[in-house]
Amino acid sequence: MDRLDALRAFVTAVDRGSLAAAARGLGCSPAAVTRAIAALEARLGMQLLHRTTRTLRLTQFGESYIATCREVLAALDAAERGAAAELERPSGLLTLTAPLRFGQLHLRPVLDDFLDANPGVQARLLLLDRVASLVEEGIDMAVRLAHLPDSSQVATRLGEVRRVLCAAPSYIARRGAPASPSALRDHACIMEHDAAEAEVWRFAASPGRSLAPVAIRPRLMVNSAAAAVESAMAGHGVTRVMSYQAAAAVMAGQLVILLPQHEPPPIPVHLVSPSASARTAKQRAFVAFAAPRLRQVLTKIAAELTDRGGAAGLSRA
Repeated sequence: MDRLDALRAFVTAVDRGSLAAAARGLGCSPAAVTRAIAALEARLGMQLLHRTTRTLRLTQFGESYIATCREVLAALDAAERGAAAELERPSGLLTLTAPLRFGQLHLRPVLDDFLDANPGVQARLLLLDRVASLVEEGIDMAVRLAHLPDSSQVATRLGEVRRVLCAAPSYIARRGAPASPSALRDHACIMEHDAAEAEVWRFAASPGRSLAPVAIRPRLMVNSAAAAVESAMAGHGVTRVMSYQAAAAVMAGQLVILLPQHEPPPIPVHLVSPSASARTAKQRAFVAFAAPRLRQVLTKIAAELTDRGGAAGLSRA
């Protein structure tokens, strides 16, 4: 028996009046109970019980020590009951992360509704344009826009998004629409700066073909997709952003999607958590609540863009 088992054996023996009764209550042999209490006394260097063949009686030290044992065991039992309740009822702090713009547009409204429906849950939402470490940064769940590597993480697929090229109608009227990716060299390009793709955009020569790099001489470089979209809406050039980032402007007629046949393959969107065994009630409840709503949002945007002739298609769940 370990130390907690030994404490429980000691308290049970006192409460039930004998080692044999304690053994029956604990589902072990009387010899195991005897060894556990003897080991506890040896560790403490103090005798806890006066034993006879028929009775047990606490020593003076045993009388004070058993009160501490009861407190320890009661705290442990309360913690175990709390853990069991957590498995059944959503409660506690839920920490989420998502890309900045996706979180602002889509995740935050869903999270607001989830909190309204689950008063026992508090939330912390981290909107970050970087990949946060779930375990190291204490994050329960994340929205990932990427092809996921094989790992112990559990992923719920929400849909997919695309990288779309777009410009304002005023810009197209003034400069014309590029006929091919290579024609972008002659256009004013607004680039959301990414060190992995600095001054290069990759396009498919035709649907289903491998990607080829196109060197871009950006007229403007920004570190915010929202800024790139706003500059493009104002007619200052052509930009390429995630499809959901341009959706509202496309549906309002402020941007037009260009060269959809040359887009890279779509990017999957998942809701991920560290592992299935670590999922708590609040995490399971959030997946059940949020996943269908986020799928619906992405599907709705895709349908609206299709109806408006947005040939790129925003995302498909």
